[in-house]
This record gives sequence, structure tokens and C-alpha cells, in this order.
Amino acid sequence: MEYPTSNKRLIDWVEEVAKLARPSSIYFCDGSKEEFDQLAQLLVEKGTFRKLSDVKRPNSYWAHSDPRDVARVEDRTFICSTEEIDAGPTNNWRDPSEMKQTMNGLYAGSMEGRTMYVIPFSMGPLGSPFSKIGIQLTDSPYVVTNMRIMAKMGTSVLEQLGDDGDFIHCIHSVGSPLAQGQSDVAWPCDPDNIYISHFPETREIWSYGSGYGGNALLGKKCLALRIASATARDEGWLAEHMLLLKLTSPKGQVHYVTGSFPSACGKTNLAMLEPSLEGWKVETLGDDICWLRLGEDGRLYGVNPEAGFFGVAPGTSYETNANAMRTITHDTIFTNTALTVDGDVWWEGMDGDRPDNLTDWKGESYDPTSGKPASHPNARFTVSAGQAPQIAEEWQDPAGVPISAMLFGGRRRSLVPLVAESRDWDHGVFLGSTMASETTAAAVGAVGNLRRDPFAMLPFCGYNMGDYFAHWLSFGEKENVNLPKIYMVNWFRKDANNRFIWPGYGENARVLAWIVARLEGEAEGIEGPYGVVPKVQDIADDNLGISDEQLSELFHVDGTELANEVDAIGGHFDTFGDRLPAKLLRQLEILKTYI
Repeated sequence: MEYPTSNKRLIDWVEEVAKLARPSSIYFCDGSKEEFDQLAQLLVEKGTFRKLSDVKRPNSYWAHSDPRDVARVEDRTFICSTEEIDAGPTNNWRDPSEMKQTMNGLYAGSMEGRTMYVIPFSMGPLGSPFSKIGIQLTDSPYVVTNMRIMAKMGTSVLEQLGDDGDFIHCIHSVGSPLAQGQSDVAWPCDPDNIYISHFPETREIWSYGSGYGGNALLGKKCLALRIASATARDEGWLAEHMLLLKLTSPKGQVHYVTGSFPSACGKTNLAMLEPSLEGWKVETLGDDICWLRLGEDGRLYGVNPEAGFFGVAPGTSYETNANAMRTITHDTIFTNTALTVDGDVWWEGMDGDRPDNLTDWKGESYDPTSGKPASHPNARFTVSAGQAPQIAEEWQDPAGVPISAMLFGGRRRSLVPLVAESRDWDHGVFLGSTMASETTAAAVGAVGNLRRDPFAMLPFCGYNMGDYFAHWLSFGEKENVNLPKIYMVNWFRKDANNRFIWPGYGENARVLAWIVARLEGEAEGIEGPYGVVPKVQDIADDNLGISDEQLSELFHVDGTELANEVDAIGGHFDTFGDRLPAKLLRQLEILKTYI
């Protein structure tokens, strides 16, 4: 065939994979709107997509997956480093040679009867020093349509790659070959043989068996976090599971803020915040991933490597995240939500009453008496970030934006204050390394169990997390740097009646306002176990509707709880053995002095 590139490395690899997987044809994606529309129509004809009403949701589609293929599968996600210790205790490790042998056996003939799509994509603005080019080979047109939204994709990326440029190799197959004359299914997959394998030393991603989300959209968690985190360690930067926002004060002061939060801790809501405080403005640069590099001025600069939002639909409403709802009014792909009779989508937590006569996320008539949700808890929307009404104009700036503050947060009913400023960089890294969240009903495990999720990177760090902590600490050892201030936040303190004390949502702007005041040298604080906390009068006024007693409770640190926390952190650190940096143990000793 005639290729739209003269990059021999790419051509040879495409031919090598095609020889193994034996697709019926090869197609290089150009990333055009015409191509998207043609593939969307193909998916409609296959039964994968259903076109939504152009009155209710213009240029949008609804899909539902195989019920066995609905989310990331952490137990089938592997880091295949040469040495097991380099994957570390928090990752599933496999020997790279053995894994490739296993997966080559699965890939053999896996694309028979299907087209192999070649997706050239860039994570980050084209030509930016931040950005990385990947090539994904896939037999899923559903993946192509989603990748066009989530990354820069197509001919322009091939042109950037040039004749001799290198790229991250990404192979994906749903694992469902078609014999001649065999009818296809709406959602092909092989749920009994799922592998999402990462080879950090050779910068490769091999995925098989799943067609869903981060298992199949390989630019997202696989490249932008697992492979990128290992690359960042080698090249001296950071690839993080972080939101990125622009905060403008009533005085016109602009600060760029990142934030790491585990699942169900309000990260997307904060990224798209509508502040309750008059005169404050929040604009979004990214809701999920941030890549950070040191600039010549010694500051950390951040960029969102993604081009779209892959958001969880259930719980999203005009009350919780109005900007997200405005973003998904058109040109959106919805997966595993419910479907209304008038050609729109619905999910639990959406504004208004549940409509009658829904089609549930499995494509079946929904029975309201079943007690089951109509949409899957992990139902998603895929939408271009560029159509968000609150997107910052510099969100694709190839130079990135200078970061003033970093937030680390979890879901803790007590102990951790509403907000605390770290004493220095090492202490901030300590706070990030000990992040924890109490599980919710939607999470694995019993409700209320504490799960450590350092930097919200537990499922996404592509190498030994002890080495990851050391990499973070290394930035504080560099000369002539002006690093961001680090803050721990906790929106989820509860009172004796198990009710949330802090109202959250738009009122979180009060915390951001105090942080800005600290950055500008305009606010005092009180030293405590977690660092400097606000004076309550600096965080609240009569309009907040919280008593002085409740405000004090937001910052109270119980000595017995703190002692238990110190013991728990010690056990957490033991996990990393001799790979744990000594600086973190010294920070733990400092915390003990507050018991």
C-alpha cells in the first residue's frame, strides 16, 4: 500500500504488526472531521453508536459496552521492567520477554476481518518541548473516534514526526477476530484475556482484550501517566495525575494551580469551579493530567497533555459542576449512561426527576423497581476541552504556565485540616506521599476504609514509587529554583452527626483565596502538625453559615488520631523498603513531635 509517511521506523513497525495480527486492511487516520463523521456512521451501522437527537444533543452519540468491559482493570495492568524491583511493590510486574511472548500469541490473527487503524497522536501541543508523539495501532473505530477528541491526532502529527522522528509504540486489539461471513457484535472484546502492559524502558504500550476507556485510549493513563512518569524520571520532569486551573483574584492577580486528588474527591469539580466569592474567577486548563518542567527562571511550568475531557457522568449536574454540563451540550460521546425516549442521555445525579421509559446502560428497558442504577457508575462522556465555556485561553500554550501552588487532597472525615500550607518542599512531598482517602460506596472495599494513594498516582506510577518519591524530592535539591508552595486540603470533614461541615463546591474558592493571600504575603497563619493553617476569620464570614465551633472543628487535630496516623504512615512507608528516601522518615519524626 501507499503510506502517507516516509518514516521508515513507522512503516516497518506497521508492517510487522500487520503481519502478526493479519487485519483485512490498514488505514492511516488523518484526524479530519469528515473522517470522524464517516467512522461515527460506521459505528451507528454496527450498533455500537446511537445518534442522539440533534435537538437535544447535537452531533452527539451514545454507546453501551459489553457488561464485562466497563472500567480500568488494575489487576490486569502490568509494568514490565527488566528488574522486578524497578516496578516496585505497588505495581503488577511481569518479565518483559515473557509478557511479549504471551501477548504475541494473543495478537496472532487477532485483527482478522477488521481494519487496523494507524492513529498518529500528540500528547500536548504540537511542537511543544513538553509534548510526546505516540502511534496507536488499533482495530477499534470506537477508539479512533474517542482518540480524536482526547489528543491531537492525524496528518499534522505525522508531519511533526517527520522522516526520522521516534514515537511511543502503542498496540491495541479488542481481541475479537472475524471469520469470513461472520457477523460482528456491537462491542467486541475478549474480557477473559485482558492485558494492559507497559514497557517503560522501551517506551511501549501493548493492550489486548478491552475496548473501554483507559484500557484502549492508550494516550491517556497508559502514555500520559505510566509511560510518561518513567520518561519524566529519566529526563528530569514530572508527569502527574493533576488538574490545572487559572485563578484570578479581584485585584487581577493571576496564579496557576495544580491539584492531585484520588477518585471521588472533587478534582473535576475544582478544575471547573464557579467561585461563590465575588470578583474571583476560575478558568480550566486541565481536569486530570499535568506535565511539569522547570523553566529557565527556576519555576515549574505545567501543561495539560490532553485535548479533551473523559469525565465520569453520574453525579455531574448543574448543581455540582455547571461548567461540565455546559461543555457536554453538543459534540460529545456518551458511554454507558442511560438513554431517554426522546434521544437524550440521563444518569443518576443529573438535575431534575428521572425520566420515564429509560433504556439502561446495557441497552435494555429500565425497570425503576429493580433498585439498580440506570447508568453504570463509571459511565463516561468524551468531549473536546476546547468547547468548555471556562477554558483558559492559554490552555494550549506550548511553553506551559508557571505554577504558584500545588494542592494535595483526600477524603478524610477527621484529622486532616481543611487546608494547611507545607513548611517547605520536603514537607510538601511528605504530605503527597502520605495522601489517603476513605473509600465510598462506589469504591472497592468496605465504606470508610482508609486507602493510601500517594500523589493520587497509586494506579498510574510507571516505576517504583519509592524512586518516585525521591524524584519529587530531587527538585528541592536543585539550585536556583523557585518551586510552588504545596498545600494539603480536605473538603470532607464531618461532625458528630456524620454531616459534612464544609459546604464545598463554590465555597472552596475561600480556600483558594487564602492560598493566594499566603502567596502574596497578605495572610498570617497558625503552625500545626500539617503545616500552617488559616485563622478562622481569614477563611469564613457570616455569609458562610457555619458556627465558630464548626469552623474550629475543621482545623482540629486530635492527638490520639494523630498517633494512630503516625503508626499507619510508618506501615505505609515500610512497603517501600530501602527505596524509601530517608528525608521522608525525617518528616515522619517531625510529625511525631506534635502527638
